[in-house]
Amino acid sequence: MSKSCCSHSHAAPIKAIGKAAPHQHEHGHDSHCCDNAAPVSCSAGTASHAHQEQGVNESPGDEEPPRGSCQSQGCCDSQPAHDHSDQAGHDHQSVADSPEPLASPTQNSRRHSWQVLGMDCPSCARKIETAVGRVAGVQQARVLFATEKLVVDLAPGLSPDPITAAVLAAGFRLKGEASAKAADDKHRSPWLTTLSNLFGKYGQPLSLAALMLVAALLPAQFGQPLFTLATLWGLWPVARKAWALTRSGSPFAIETLMTVAALGALFLGETAEAAMVLLLFMLGEHLEAYAAGRARAGVTALMALVPDQALRIRTTAEGERREEVAADELRPGDIIEIAPGARLPADARLIDALGAFDESALTGESIPVERRQGDKVPAGSLAADRVLRLEVVSDPGNNAIDRILHLIEEAESQRAPIERFIDRFSRWYTPAMMLVALLVMLVPPLAFGQGWDEWIYRALALLLIGCPCALVISTPAAVTSALAAATRQGALIKGGAALERLAHIDTVAFDKTGTLTLGKPQLTELTSLDSRPEAELLALAAAIEQGSHHPLARAVVAAASEQGLTLANAQDLRALPGMGVEGRIDGALWQLLAPSRIPSLDEAINQQVSHLEAQGKTVVVLCQAPSPHPLPEGEGTALTTPVALLALRDQIRPEAVAALRELKALGLQSIMLTGDNPNAAEAIAGELGMEWRASLLPQDKVEEIARLAKTRKVAMIGDGINDAPAMKRASIGIAMGGGTDVALETADAALTHNQLGGLAAMIRLSRAALANIHQNIALALGLKAIFLVTSLLGITGLWIAVLADTGATALVTANALRLLRKR
Repeated sequence: MSKSCCSHSHAAPIKAIGKAAPHQHEHGHDSHCCDNAAPVSCSAGTASHAHQEQGVNESPGDEEPPRGSCQSQGCCDSQPAHDHSDQAGHDHQSVADSPEPLASPTQNSRRHSWQVLGMDCPSCARKIETAVGRVAGVQQARVLFATEKLVVDLAPGLSPDPITAAVLAAGFRLKGEASAKAADDKHRSPWLTTLSNLFGKYGQPLSLAALMLVAALLPAQFGQPLFTLATLWGLWPVARKAWALTRSGSPFAIETLMTVAALGALFLGETAEAAMVLLLFMLGEHLEAYAAGRARAGVTALMALVPDQALRIRTTAEGERREEVAADELRPGDIIEIAPGARLPADARLIDALGAFDESALTGESIPVERRQGDKVPAGSLAADRVLRLEVVSDPGNNAIDRILHLIEEAESQRAPIERFIDRFSRWYTPAMMLVALLVMLVPPLAFGQGWDEWIYRALALLLIGCPCALVISTPAAVTSALAAATRQGALIKGGAALERLAHIDTVAFDKTGTLTLGKPQLTELTSLDSRPEAELLALAAAIEQGSHHPLARAVVAAASEQGLTLANAQDLRALPGMGVEGRIDGALWQLLAPSRIPSLDEAINQQVSHLEAQGKTVVVLCQAPSPHPLPEGEGTALTTPVALLALRDQIRPEAVAALRELKALGLQSIMLTGDNPNAAEAIAGELGMEWRASLLPQDKVEEIARLAKTRKVAMIGDGINDAPAMKRASIGIAMGGGTDVALETADAALTHNQLGGLAAMIRLSRAALANIHQNIALALGLKAIFLVTSLLGITGLWIAVLADTGATALVTANALRLLRKR
């Protein structure tokens, strides 16, 4: 019986601890059934930084299969859909309220993408989507705020020009314009360019403030007209954008409210207040832009990690030739050379014997990582100490950085339930406040004979209170900051929905191999059960394990390679789910099976198996089958002849004990779910001080997660294809960074630095983010409520109302940015 390390007082206890499930395997080699799957790749084509020109086409005919899709039939076909049912802690919502992740373009559409500039907050993204969605032929439009990317699926044969026009008409800019401007700036002197940029960015509020200052110093007969002039000067760009947004389908934008309030104040003769309203609004806009830039800093830094140029080595008849090429011209197989301090332009395999790389930008680990010949190094890594040669292994747009950026883009559509609620609330809040303001303006004068000026003024103040900026930004500002902080710490959380679910979990279920252990088992013993030499038996076992990505299979093949054994070419390789693998060598059928699947094992062999398993080792049996044909799955093992026992042992991760201790301190229960035998599971769990369930098939893990989810919020953390179904069934799935692409795609979060120690930090960050969201909403609504009352009573005026709105936005933004420093 394993010792529990968890004592969360408000949680139901985990049952069936330290117990093997009946009728289940102890060693299940199920990797071969997916080995022939097509390589996975980013479904969205290329990452954001590769789409900097206007209207980049991404034809569906040119796309690779979506990442994580299984293209071969076999065990992968039975993986359940990612339902995240209620029992797993997910809530159901309508399609309208919760947009799905950006779908791949269909054969009846063509994908285009642009970089959009000028977005200060997530509500800007919604405005652009509304404007573009009204264009004829648009099948799907999505704006990804974090990467400033607009993705549109357009009916074939239609020009993307109307999309460009719609974005410009809504008051936003595209990257192509900025690039053209940057090209023009190269011909100017630096000081003139700097001055031009400063005036273009801050000229309007500075000139407005200067006019107001002069007007305030002049006598009333001169100051009043100057305040009017200042108001009209400041109102022009605001009113123009309000009109553009109204025509684009967003009539209740803040620009509309500000325009009405400023014109109303001018009508009442309150020229100074009208100008002050516009000045404070402009300051608030710049504050939001600053906050958006800070929140995007992590993504921007990622996009800058991959250099634009690369040094490619060509071998010709005259010898080697170095040529500088664009990074997107590199293809798998190209040889590149990088100097110390330079970054890798693509994923590559080290050719030199040894090299040190700084991967801190990707993993958060500041100590350089030593790589050996043949090791794969991710794009964006920094060569630490010498000139190195590497072989490119990734296609353009599909390196490690691109995949992370793609996952970040995908994450933006996974909005938190609380964010969806705030969005729905804000859609009704502004029109409702406009209606209340209209009633306040009309009812007292018409029904009670009150003065028109006073109640029009109060109604205008209510209009400014009706601005939902602070409320709308309260959730996405916190979510964006938290996701950026997580990325810097070597973790990836796929959106606000995953962040919110992560904050609520109280139980963590771990896969064993590759998660709690290093996933690099070693063959420790091989015992011959007949007269054959051990080397011959090892060569036979390795031959039928060739090509498998299962850690145990790799260990067997590695052991044979270390001994310099020649491996036969095995035929008819196939997985026996829950049992092992088999293959034909020189006409004879050989199998590697879990001991529990061989009922014909005699007592002496069983004792040897038990002795090895008690040491925490995993045992597989090499058998020769008499049948001239492959045996039916799950049948015939009674006829096999055992010829060797292979014992393998994996090492526990060095940080595992400390990581579990941190989780316990956070009030979380931990349980290990493994397909390994009970003896090995108990040995590992005993060292870690955690609960365990052993001999679990992938579907058994799903059932165990479902059982736990009836009373708890469960996170499942794993690294392999066989973990994917359980990760889908859990409240949230977390993948180890060193795991398979299928696991990374299935997961809602990932530890990209492949360190368990980051799990507790990720959970702490998610809890802090949820608390931050609640604080922001309370702050925004609280200030609105206070100034709603004071405006109705006539205590506060227009500029106080807009100052309250700007102040609430500033406080909410500053509070959200605190998450960037969270550890």
